[in-house]
Amino acid sequence: MADTETAGTGAEKQPRSVRVILLALMITMMLAMLDNMIVGTAMPTIVGELGGLEHLSWVVTAYTLATAASTPIWGKLGDMYGRKGAFMTSIVIFLIGSALSGMAQNMGELIGFRAIQGLGAGGLMVGVMAIIGDLIPPRERGKYQGMMAGVMALAMIGGPLVGGTITDNWGWRWSFYINLPLGVVALTAISVVLHLPKKRAKTRIDYLGAGLLTLGITSIVLVTTWGGSEYAWSSARIMELIAIGVASLIGFVFWQRKAAEPILPLHIFRSRNFTLMSVIGFVTGFVMFGATLFLPLYQQSVQNASATNSGLLLLPMLGAMLVTSMVAGRVTTSSGKYKVFPVVGSVLMVVGLYLLSTMDTGTSRFTSGVFMAVVGLGMGCLMQITMLVAQNSVQMKDMGVASSSTTLFRTLGSSFGVAIMGALFNNRVQDVMSERAGALGSKVTEQSAQLDAASLAKLPVAAREAYQHAVSSGTHSAFLLGSVVAVVALVAAVFVKEVPLKGAGPATDKPGEDEGTGTVAQAPIVEAV
Repeated sequence: MADTETAGTGAEKQPRSVRVILLALMITMMLAMLDNMIVGTAMPTIVGELGGLEHLSWVVTAYTLATAASTPIWGKLGDMYGRKGAFMTSIVIFLIGSALSGMAQNMGELIGFRAIQGLGAGGLMVGVMAIIGDLIPPRERGKYQGMMAGVMALAMIGGPLVGGTITDNWGWRWSFYINLPLGVVALTAISVVLHLPKKRAKTRIDYLGAGLLTLGITSIVLVTTWGGSEYAWSSARIMELIAIGVASLIGFVFWQRKAAEPILPLHIFRSRNFTLMSVIGFVTGFVMFGATLFLPLYQQSVQNASATNSGLLLLPMLGAMLVTSMVAGRVTTSSGKYKVFPVVGSVLMVVGLYLLSTMDTGTSRFTSGVFMAVVGLGMGCLMQITMLVAQNSVQMKDMGVASSSTTLFRTLGSSFGVAIMGALFNNRVQDVMSERAGALGSKVTEQSAQLDAASLAKLPVAAREAYQHAVSSGTHSAFLLGSVVAVVALVAAVFVKEVPLKGAGPATDKPGEDEGTGTVAQAPIVEAV
């Protein structure tokens, strides 16, 4: 066996061990993205066996809260105590949570075990991005964007299909057990092949900062999850959560200035590019998850598409995103330049969302597919470039927090996107139903503005037509809002500074100019097998 320094090799010359590690990282990334989509499909069966319908939303909320709250902490743990150990620990916790969730005997147990699973999931995506940041120099990293985008697209398309197949043939518990063999494969490959420099922090982790940040993030996610559904936006509970969230985050910012080893070092935001990438990441999350929520609903309700293959309905958008991401990665690697992609991507996203807002009850599937492809082209230019530029804008010692912060902003963007676009959609659907179907229309949507296929089929013809117009109007409002929000990403992209991507040359850990760029201070060692 020979030790090979990977930082100095191109993608074509990567030793087999590096490719093994990358495969393991992609499997882990798939686990992180697939989980909610598979479990979502199994939800009706789970409720049928365990009961507890009134607590159903917490099965997803507990996982989401734990993931969002733990994300920045995992990033910091990796920076302080070593990337490999933190990443493997997060995988183990995720697998333990998966196994326990599969063994749950009631809804309360399932919710608790999902929270454990979410704690581990918070470190999966961060670990993947940070380890790739260690293994591959930024100039070469663009080549792997297509691989990451491919995993993301595969998860979104295949998630509902896999979830339905597993639930129908093996039972809902295998929606969780399926994580175990995949996770063990990834864990074994990383344990045997990956060797990163060990770290030993002299200071203790910032527990107060972690607590304040966790409380703030939890409050924000609960506001976006509960607002307009469980509680009215003006209710006392939502106002309390907003007050707690704001106070916690303000306290967190003040404390980070004093902490010896802050969870989220504020100095990384001095980099203009890092701050701009955080904004673009937030907007991308806002738009992407809003689009993946409302597009299948529109196509099933208005265009009479089958719900069984709901993931396939997003193929034009996800396929375009995959192709563009691969092209962007290749161009970035060959030229070292990247500013054009955030700018072009933001323009395409604004245009594509506006086109989606023009859809009505007469829009064909082909036309809506073209509109989705435009949005996908835009997102393909943005999804991985944001992480690449963010990592290129910080020193090596902050690679973990840079990766976790970018992931966190995208996660928070998705929470806000689903909540705000969802509230706008629901209000518009209910208004149009009242206008077109009177008291019957109000009764139809009083429980939920999103009807499933079975409920829709039972409606009288007049009410069904009214609902189709209502959904069309609701998606118009939601996508028009998305288009306006995407303008923020365009403005941010214009101000991105083209800082050269570091190649595979000798490294120092000195910040460059005002962007705080750092190079690979110590090349990771990978054992070639």
